[in-house]
Amino acid sequence: MKKIIPAALLMLALISMPGCMMKRELTVGKDIKPSDITEFYYTIDASTFPPHYQRYRFYIENGKYYFYHETREGSRWPLTEDDATVKGTVELTESGWSNFLDYINAGTVTARKDSAESGDSGPWLFIYWKNDRSKYQVFEFESYEKQKTFEIFCEDLRNDQ
Repeated sequence: MKKIIPAALLMLALISMPGCMMKRELTVGKDIKPSDITEFYYTIDASTFPPHYQRYRFYIENGKYYFYHETREGSRWPLTEDDATVKGTVELTESGWSNFLDYINAGTVTARKDSAESGDSGPWLFIYWKNDRSKYQVFEFESYEKQKTFEIFCEDLRNDQ
């Protein structure tokens, strides 16, 4: 007579197996191919006075690469789309897209977990790729230095517009 393993135990066993497809953390460049990345968001939304909102978005549309930026400024919080003071879209060259991928390479991706304690100003980073089975993915840069140089890269793209 066969023993049937309850689904919860089987799932736990699969998650804990090395090399399992159900990893808790993925690495860009290793588990996620850079050529599969389709979209990336970097957002800061602070309720300080004055409030501050900045969003950077890298994405692919119709085979072309784009960088979108939006700054919101005002005297009340939360800031809304009506408070956007600067925004724009820049088409990136292959080289510009490659530079973006270099910044996020070796960063880690985990499943999004919503909680009441997660209401800080961010930055909030989300990455999407082909065949991603989760709706939202949380990204973290390989290092703080890489994150800071990425921010400068985005500011330069925004200012060159």
